[in-house]
Amino acid sequence: MSILTVSEQSLRAKGVSAPTRDPRRSVPASWRDVTAGVGWFLVLFVVALWVAGGGLSAFGSLGESMTNLGRLTGLVASVLLLIQMFLIARIPLVEQAWGQDELMRVHRLVGFTSFNLMLAHIVLTIVGYNTGLGFIGTFLDQVLNAPGMLLALGGTVALIMIVVTSLRRVRTRLRYESWHLLHLYAYLGAGLALPHQLWTGADFLSSPAATVFWWGTYAASLAAVVTFRVVVPLVRSRRHRLVVSDVVAESPTVTSVVLTGRALDRLPVRAGQFFTWRFLDGAGWTRGHPYSLSAAPDGRRLRITAEAAGDGSSCLTGLRPGTGVLIEGPYGRLHAGVKTQRRTLLVGAGIGITPLRALLEDLPPGPDETVVIYRVGSRDDMILRDELLELAAAKGARLVAVVGHRNPERHSWLPVEAGALGDAEALARIVPDIAQRDVFICGAPRWMQIVAAAAREAGAPDEAIHQERFAW
Repeated sequence: MSILTVSEQSLRAKGVSAPTRDPRRSVPASWRDVTAGVGWFLVLFVVALWVAGGGLSAFGSLGESMTNLGRLTGLVASVLLLIQMFLIARIPLVEQAWGQDELMRVHRLVGFTSFNLMLAHIVLTIVGYNTGLGFIGTFLDQVLNAPGMLLALGGTVALIMIVVTSLRRVRTRLRYESWHLLHLYAYLGAGLALPHQLWTGADFLSSPAATVFWWGTYAASLAAVVTFRVVVPLVRSRRHRLVVSDVVAESPTVTSVVLTGRALDRLPVRAGQFFTWRFLDGAGWTRGHPYSLSAAPDGRRLRITAEAAGDGSSCLTGLRPGTGVLIEGPYGRLHAGVKTQRRTLLVGAGIGITPLRALLEDLPPGPDETVVIYRVGSRDDMILRDELLELAAAKGARLVAVVGHRNPERHSWLPVEAGALGDAEALARIVPDIAQRDVFICGAPRWMQIVAAAAREAGAPDEAIHQERFAW
């Protein structure tokens, strides 16, 4: 454990200023249940429309039964695809209720379920419509002759491409920029499916309620995407007009970028959150990159700190003062507004310490109110070390550096030198009252899972454990 005691005047001299008022109000945890309830309502309402349209009585011959099941799977797949649109629209209430970490898990679950039901819909419908041409012949006949089917086939291909690139083995082989570009085809897939559903899907037009529901849901999902992924970011970027003010090399591989703009005290961001940043410095400006704030917003400037791990982060060192910036966000629940306990434990590894450093700056002071565990391979790897020491001293926090390389033969958050300790045992030794603290975790995805499991085993309740995955 290392703490360097400094005066508050010295801290201000270093440029670590106290955060100003927080313009963003916390979203109650109950909103997660509300939004989940809305999702389930949409699915159940679609099933109810199928029942009202004679779905339960349409089981006759094998072909009729297959076609009827194909109707049901197609309807549920469609509404799940629209729920996907709402999830990726990043509606503030939804994003703040769930957080990016949990929202991405739900996004993947809903997406794969929708895709599997879509495949079932195709197979069941073709089997049910079989006119003696065989499976492939019937498929080609439907694609070539049924209204809107060629467009639906294009949408299906786009969705297949998205699902394949979402598989972990494939995803890890792609650059983030390529993966992000490919996932824009989700909008294309949803759009190409609409004509087929309206022209050949009797369930979409079977009653005034069905017509209003499907048209209304499609319109609402489109409006949500356009509003929160396009209009709000453009308006916010124009209002605050962020530009690069300074670029600081924190280490040979880590760079901090300081940004200034207009009326930043009105920007609804909390310490610990992140934006998607687009630096207007060349051809790559269209590709956004998520970076957390590494200092609490003070109403005058913002700062991000990133490690060179890809094309986007590697280009930060070359940014010039005055470069314009487009922002999308803020996002994430790694902020003090989600706290459930009075005391706090911050656990970060490597570059994952940066949002926790900002969060530490925003937390209230008090003896041992906050404990910071910083996991690094060596002391030379400690990022923003002096700032952390000064902040810890000013806040009365306890800073514990856990130094050493990992054991490749053991899945643990601890270094190889601590092989005799269990993961939960080590946490309990450092923070005996962990059950009475909120635990904020940031680092590599697998490492965070291990820390979260250890925190639960040590007594921390699930609702007090907060983490944000930035892996794609």
